Amino acid sequence: MPPLPRACTVRSLSPVPPVPGPASPVPVVIDTDPGIDDCLALLLAFASPEIDVRGISVIYGNTVLEHAHRNALEIARRAGRRVPVGVSARRPLRRPLAVALETHGASGLGYAAVPQAGTVLDFAKSLDRLLADQPGPVTLVTLGPLTGLARALRREPDLVRARVARHIAMAGCLDAPGNTTPYSEFNAWCDPEALDRVLRAELQTELVGLDVTRRIVVTAAEVDALADAGPEGRWLHDALRCYVEFHRQYEQLDGCVVNDVLPIAALIDPAVLTWSPLRVAVRLADGDERGRTVVDPEGPRVRVATAVRPDLVRDLLFARVLSPAGHSTEVAT
Repeated sequence: MPPLPRACTVRSLSPVPPVPGPASPVPVVIDTDPGIDDCLALLLAFASPEIDVRGISVIYGNTVLEHAHRNALEIARRAGRRVPVGVSARRPLRRPLAVALETHGASGLGYAAVPQAGTVLDFAKSLDRLLADQPGPVTLVTLGPLTGLARALRREPDLVRARVARHIAMAGCLDAPGNTTPYSEFNAWCDPEALDRVLRAELQTELVGLDVTRRIVVTAAEVDALADAGPEGRWLHDALRCYVEFHRQYEQLDGCVVNDVLPIAALIDPAVLTWSPLRVAVRLADGDERGRTVVDPEGPRVRVATAVRPDLVRDLLFARVLSPAGHSTEVAT
């Protein structure tokens, strides 16, 4: 079955009050494969005073690397932000490259208009160089396969440990069905060896998987309403309607699951997620077990998101990114 989708975004048109919490914004580097739901996640991060986006690195996954790079630049441009954009990884450590064209469209952003992609990325900064540029520790959010972080750990393990104070990964699932095999989530499936390496490094990693992300849904009616929300709304509508079409065909869902929004929302408002300390391993076999994440008493220690407040996530998303479209606080999946 093709991998489950992600979501897209539009920036807020008015100042947004911060969620009560720490006075200083959290410095963040985001490793992403935009991707429709990554688009929404990036726009939410840009629109949130609680987060200081210090850099973006792009990786294969929802689309090929050149398209992911072009998409990240276009999303930042539409948000009115200039941030360093580097390159994380072009392909998995050992597996053949696979991307989610049937989920996110040929460009990675559905039917949204985007510039032509460039082809030469040889001199873009790597993830470890983006981390080295930071004056102090940051939160690293990974929204795609874990290949870039695994390579950074191999090249510069001391640097990564010094700069990554917290690592939040949209990856895996424990009890929820997979979106690529019956048991495996797409990011984990793309490069299980990379996820295994990252988990074993015990970097204060926190897994936000399908067990909670599948609760975050934008309905087809809410996507339709974006068509009348001005130029930026129409751009997001064109991206998201491709996502809705995919969910209708493969999930019989009249809307779309926006997985990658959730790690960003949890940074903005910690009340969004409930965490459990667990030992988790990733299966490296082929077939349906490839990339499966399981509780294992011998596995590395991680924190796993086990419960979510969809109402809080949707309120943030609609207040800061999507034009008000008359939404309910929670949508069943």
